[in-house]
Amino acid sequence: MDLRLIHGPREGDDDADDARGERPSKSRRKRDMHALQALGERLVALPPEVLRRVEVPPELREAIEEARRITSHEGRRRQLQYVGRLMRNVDPEPIRASLELATGESREAVARMHRCEQLRERLIDDDAALTELMRETPEADAQWLRATIRAARRERSDGRPPRHARELYRWLHQNLQGTSE
Repeated sequence: MDLRLIHGPREGDDDADDARGERPSKSRRKRDMHALQALGERLVALPPEVLRRVEVPPELREAIEEARRITSHEGRRRQLQYVGRLMRNVDPEPIRASLELATGESREAVARMHRCEQLRERLIDDDAALTELMRETPEADAQWLRATIRAARRERSDGRPPRHARELYRWLHQNLQGTSE
């Protein structure tokens, strides 16, 4: 005897509700609300410069910034619940996509990071790479780039920490945002 026929769908059978055109189960709605609350908590925990790059409605942004200012445990908990409640009124997918892009979790951000790392290594290893880069970005400061590349080469040969190599990577990451191979 099939127990599902007697007792109806089990707690994990939310797809059965969707297939029949019924509204989602209470458990499904709770899971969705908890997921939105967790997304709101992630937004609150972001550094301010990263949060600025995430696209959120103004009212939600104000609630997030208020949650950051609150130091009382109970007050913060309530404010986080309010953020979660506001999250129910917006489409979370664009926020998730924007968050992934801003935090570097998206495929595009990871691909750009890898491209910048590879280009940095080519610049340090080969002088011809700088000529190619200057063709791509003619507005770049060639003198600064040459000096930074030379300093990165000296750091590598002396076994010192890669301060200039990191600086070169940061420059590449900032200035090659729109380009992709």
